Amino acid sequence: MKKILLFFAMLTYCTMSMNAQEVYNSIKSKATETVNNPLVNPIVKQINQFKLDALDYMVIKMKEQMPDSTVTFLDKEAFALNNFITLYTQSILDNRNQPAAHQVKIIKLFIDASYSNPLFNDPDKELVHVYYNNGESLTRFSLDTDWRLAYIAAATEIKKIK
Repeated sequence: MKKILLFFAMLTYCTMSMNAQEVYNSIKSKATETVNNPLVNPIVKQINQFKLDALDYMVIKMKEQMPDSTVTFLDKEAFALNNFITLYTQSILDNRNQPAAHQVKIIKLFIDASYSNPLFNDPDKELVHVYYNNGESLTRFSLDTDWRLAYIAAATEIKKIK
């Protein structure tokens, strides 16, 4: 009986791990599809290119600095990144009829949430801030971001503004 329970526990754990990894793979696959589709709006492509770059950066840094981290950790960060970007775009759309100063405040709120919550404390600021320093980018966020903390920070600030 103990062997059967142990077997089901292991099976459940493996299934959860596979499902968790599917989150990262799904987000990356969808972003890749969007970037490679010639019919997609350039703004949407730019946002999805940021997602791809952030996901790739995250994987590389995790292998370097956190080789023992779990797939679940990566998946949670990928999910939070996706939620952060969704909240960002939704907030921009919700406030498109507001005065320009208010719109800038919303954008800066997200920029600050990203910049203020580093995950790896990467000293290579030129790489980490490639989007952050680009005034033409719609996603002026740091690649070195703890997306779970950044999402919480941005969502909290958005609630205060409403």
